[in-house]
Amino acid sequence: MSSSDLLEKLISLFKSALENKQSTECERICYFIRYWIQEFWTMFRLHSSLSDSMEQFQDLIRDQGQERLCPLLQTKWINDRHWSQKPSQRIKANSSKKRKVSLLFDHLEPIELAEHLTYLEFKSFCRISFADYQNYIRSCCMKDNPMMERSITLCNGISQWVQLMVLSRPTAQLRAEVFTKFIHVAQSLHLMHNFNTLMAVVGGLCHSSISRLKETSLHVSHEVTKVLNEMTDLLSSCRNYDNYRQAYSRCAGFKIPILGVHLKDLISVNEAMSDYVEDNKVNVQKLQALYSHINELIQLQQITPQLDANKDLVHLLTLSLDLYYTDDEIYELSYTREPKNSKAPPATPSRPSVVVEWASGVAPKPDPKTISKHVQRMVDSVFKNYDHDENGFISQGDFEKIAASFPFSFCVMDKEKEGLISREEITAYFMRASVICSKLGLGFVHNFQETTYMKPTFCDNCSGFVSQDNCGMNCHRLCKDQVAFECKKNAKGSSTSEGPLTPGSTPGTTGGPEGEEGHTHIHTRILNMLGP
Repeated sequence: MSSSDLLEKLISLFKSALENKQSTECERICYFIRYWIQEFWTMFRLHSSLSDSMEQFQDLIRDQGQERLCPLLQTKWINDRHWSQKPSQRIKANSSKKRKVSLLFDHLEPIELAEHLTYLEFKSFCRISFADYQNYIRSCCMKDNPMMERSITLCNGISQWVQLMVLSRPTAQLRAEVFTKFIHVAQSLHLMHNFNTLMAVVGGLCHSSISRLKETSLHVSHEVTKVLNEMTDLLSSCRNYDNYRQAYSRCAGFKIPILGVHLKDLISVNEAMSDYVEDNKVNVQKLQALYSHINELIQLQQITPQLDANKDLVHLLTLSLDLYYTDDEIYELSYTREPKNSKAPPATPSRPSVVVEWASGVAPKPDPKTISKHVQRMVDSVFKNYDHDENGFISQGDFEKIAASFPFSFCVMDKEKEGLISREEITAYFMRASVICSKLGLGFVHNFQETTYMKPTFCDNCSGFVSQDNCGMNCHRLCKDQVAFECKKNAKGSSTSEGPLTPGSTPGTTGGPEGEEGHTHIHTRILNMLGP
């Protein structure tokens, strides 16, 4: 039942009580509405139609000579009340320079990763309001529910990020090391009672794109495999997530639930109980049951975790999680790492899959404005920590280490100073990478022309033979969609340009009509993630 329907029902009951001259019943209804306004004033703030209906109700009361009841129904004070109920603002990232945290994935301790993932998860969880849960119950979907959709997107993003970080390593030994690291992250998340992120991490490790890696599994210790099996048992959907529910109920204080499990509970209650009982009366028991479930989730937002999150690392993780991959693309990367005809011996029996069913298929693309904001914040953090001379440059070595912390990589050439990367270049790099990985289409494109060179000329992106853009950028045909620098027009251009290439052009040169803007094939994206 929506808030509007409930108010209409109460007004109807009030009219019936007036006709039957039941003054006591009229007072009870008004006191009930006052309690509703005081306890759930945010509903009247969010839905102006409720306040409008309440004013019409007061006019009705005055017309019936019951003006003494009007003060019980006042809602004007709501507009003067501050939004003090924003639990997500109670937890802040630390920007102090006293505590230094590495921005490199390989240098981060599992507990640090777990703490910062918990920080992001709690912020997202706290943004879900009482009204968001109500809307989900009524619609059974995420349409017009951006806060809940954002929470689901974060969960899916973490799961994909885990898979891609494992698959980004070129050797089985290195992949096993990343796999083991995420197992330790999962253990820390369990100790912190962050079950939602735990589900995302374990779900990523149990995904078939990872579990099929036989060569990688040979380098994973039996102890690590045992821990993973324990985690999958904990999160198993058997007996309606009974193992998880028992562990969750034993936790006191701070905890983040597996949101999908509790949303299913809300849907079950809503479908199992009718809105009305005999004589067309509101089913109060159903309202109480739904309120109890939702209120439990809302109360968890009031318990802030004791975290010392670093703002710079938060920015880096936020950008890393702006991913938009399909299962087919991740599988193709998995098969690229370890083809089907691998000679590795059979791995241990496959682990049970851990999948959050309610989250599947919900992966809205981040908008360009959001990605740009995330990139700028991350670049600011990088230069704050690595630009020791404060001259607007970081070393090529530091940049390569930072780039390796992401599940995608490009071959980047130093353009301004030998061995140094400028703020503009690193911004262009991450904007290009994020745009491609988010499938947003390119915000910039080079207009490459086929060129005949009098001497050997190499691709600025991969060192193959190339053609030249009118800004002086040299690029191989196969690297055209991977160029990480924005086109900057200058006087340098080719004097032997022959126009855009046709489909019949030779593969040794580059080009293509501008109509290809934003088009990136899967093999190109895999090369991006694999790196040079």
